[in-house]
Amino acid sequence: MQMSAQAYTLLYSAALLAWLLTQFWLATRQMRHVAAHRDAVPALFAATVTPQAHRKAAEYTLAKGRFGLLQQAFGAVVLLGWTLLGGLDLLNAWVLELTLPALGALGYQIALVAAFALLSSLLDLPAQWHATFGIEQRFGFNRMTPRMWIADQLKGTAVGAVIGLPLLALVLWLMGAAGTGWWLWAWGAWTVFNLLLLVIYPTWIAPLFNRFEPLRDEALRTRVEDLMRRCGFAAQGLFVMDGSRRSAHANAYFTGLGSAKRVVFYDTLLSRLSADEVEAVLAHELGHFRHRHVQKRIVTLFAFSFGALALLGALSAHSPFYAGLGVQPNMAAPNDALALLLFMLALPPFGFFVTPLLARTSRRHEFEADAYACRQADGAALASALLKLHEDNASTLTPDPVYVSFYYSHPPASQRLAALPPPQGARQPLPA
Repeated sequence: MQMSAQAYTLLYSAALLAWLLTQFWLATRQMRHVAAHRDAVPALFAATVTPQAHRKAAEYTLAKGRFGLLQQAFGAVVLLGWTLLGGLDLLNAWVLELTLPALGALGYQIALVAAFALLSSLLDLPAQWHATFGIEQRFGFNRMTPRMWIADQLKGTAVGAVIGLPLLALVLWLMGAAGTGWWLWAWGAWTVFNLLLLVIYPTWIAPLFNRFEPLRDEALRTRVEDLMRRCGFAAQGLFVMDGSRRSAHANAYFTGLGSAKRVVFYDTLLSRLSADEVEAVLAHELGHFRHRHVQKRIVTLFAFSFGALALLGALSAHSPFYAGLGVQPNMAAPNDALALLLFMLALPPFGFFVTPLLARTSRRHEFEADAYACRQADGAALASALLKLHEDNASTLTPDPVYVSFYYSHPPASQRLAALPPPQGARQPLPA
């Protein structure tokens, strides 16, 4: 049974309202919980975290939470403006009149998506600026200059255009040429594109934004290579990234696929952790490799995209879908780009309620990786490293449990440390 335009409008409005109210409820729960515990270090951390560091983490969390509430409200208004209030309809009419005679049907559709992406990016810029030069700057994390920030934005836009526009053109062509089964071909193209991106990103894209140098500490390099051999992991190289140019936050990660895999350490992480702690952190990351977590996440992503494109394939041929979300398609022009954009705008309010399931799976993977690290390296060193990283990143030690269930891809520190041996030097407070 097909839905009417009014039914689409009511369903979308209800989802948007539920999405906004749930986000506000979760954010206010988190802020109340963190504020109530900001003056008392939890007993588990009393010997290792200073009261000053604990309060800083709480204030950082509260600052991000307050700003997040504004972002959520603004995001909902923007979604409403693009859809039910007719913003996308107006943009489509303008781009159609301006480009269709000169660029043809495919060119017009590419121009519509590009114009939408550009306007959306411009709307996001003030929030990104405040997050970087307001909140991150105030808490001592930001190391970017305005010039570097602007350069990153321009490079990101250029890279997105070079990579994204050919894929967009292919998908739009398939929508118009491959019949009702276009979505299956588009899913195949999207899947291949993402796998290819995993291969080329470490070598061609990431170096546009950061410098990557081989790990020069020979003792640490030998130790890391021995660990990887024990774990059966082969990488293209061990690299140090100049993360300190942009932020004081520390991290380490694997990137790439197949022979393009590489291990990347932030320079901030190497400057903060001991050799034992670095080895333990790497062993944790190798745990993800051993348990095939990355492959499982990729398969999950592809499964969700398969379902989403199948749904889009049905909706794109149903005219009440357009009218119900505030667009009156021009029947003299192709509407495939409109279908893509409307679907992208409609999906977040519905997809949000799937996030607890994904977050729960991710947290389980983190526990599995921690257990693997304890078998391959020093579990106490991993606990010590986690404490340092929580403090350095000003991660709150007292998050709200319900908020955690929705948003946290990693378990709270208290849960992770409860499953690990006591950290090394637990009787000595960490430096503030």
